Amino acid sequence: MLFHLLYPLHTTYSFFNVFRYITFRTIYAAITALIICFVVGPWMIRKLQTLRIGQMIREDGPDSHLVKQGTPTMGGILIIFAVTISTLLWSNLTVGYVWLTVMVMIGFGLIGFFDDYRKLTRQNSRGVSGKVRLAAEIAIALFVSILLFIKPGFNSNVTIPFFKTVLPNLGWGYVLLSTFIIVGAANAVNLTDGLDGLAIGPAITCFMTYLLFAYFAGNVKIAAYLQLPYVAGTGELAIFCGAIVGAGIGFLWYNTYPAQVFMGDVGSLSLGASLGTLAILTKQEILLAIVGGIFVLETFSVIFQVGWFKLTKGRRIFRMAPIHHHFELKGWPEPKVIVRFWIISILLALVAISTLKLR
Repeated sequence: MLFHLLYPLHTTYSFFNVFRYITFRTIYAAITALIICFVVGPWMIRKLQTLRIGQMIREDGPDSHLVKQGTPTMGGILIIFAVTISTLLWSNLTVGYVWLTVMVMIGFGLIGFFDDYRKLTRQNSRGVSGKVRLAAEIAIALFVSILLFIKPGFNSNVTIPFFKTVLPNLGWGYVLLSTFIIVGAANAVNLTDGLDGLAIGPAITCFMTYLLFAYFAGNVKIAAYLQLPYVAGTGELAIFCGAIVGAGIGFLWYNTYPAQVFMGDVGSLSLGASLGTLAILTKQEILLAIVGGIFVLETFSVIFQVGWFKLTKGRRIFRMAPIHHHFELKGWPEPKVIVRFWIISILLALVAISTLKLR
């Protein structure tokens, strides 16, 4: 909005020429989202407390989590609000990819909202039926995937990390892959959201990484130099990523141990789905497994735990899944688990960035 209002003035006042630069608008999108969180956050936390919207702790979880019972949840609404306002203020709104990512974020946020609401009304940790929730997620992801597949100029090639000439064309199979990535990323972040700041920390790192890839993929000269797939318009997604980074840091201010508020499913599902969508739009689909390696680890720990439990009739691989609970039960203090997972996330992001040259 500010881009459309102020950039045209550059012919009269040269200062407004800065609005043409994605880097400038990305920085201020992050700052705007951060300020919104600082301004709105305290009021929102008080409102959630007044409405008694508190976290329901799973009955089979670690005993140390019982003190978290009743901590305000659904704080992801703050992230979605800050990101939406900031993105609409600083982006070029004629680029359809901007609206698409915002739509995915809000759509999955609504699914998470109803899931959180059901948990509150039932007064337990079980929300919307898993089948119903998954069906709603697939519906949104499938719609987005088909929309991209039929869009002129958007190809169905998949970029393989470390291989610059291996670009398999999946045809309609790309629709299935992109649907899987969006839904998988949403639920992977959701599984990781079990400790104070555990999910938002790696999420910030992931979106900072895709901020770079969005900017590179949307710049024809940089994309050619780095031999990346050029996707016209994706440069504007750097602003969306910047807004999430700013909102994520602002949310972390209140979510860090001991948390004053939790993001809830409304936050984790929307962040994960947005991340998956960015991976597809920037044509760095498979790279998400590296960038979001923490989320992948958490997801596979659950899959292996459940699978092994059924195969061996009651035996377990981990003391508890997702794997962050395993380390808690081993005696690691919660902050140690969180910070070490953050460190691993940063290392994985650096490896992902290195693929720009290691090919």
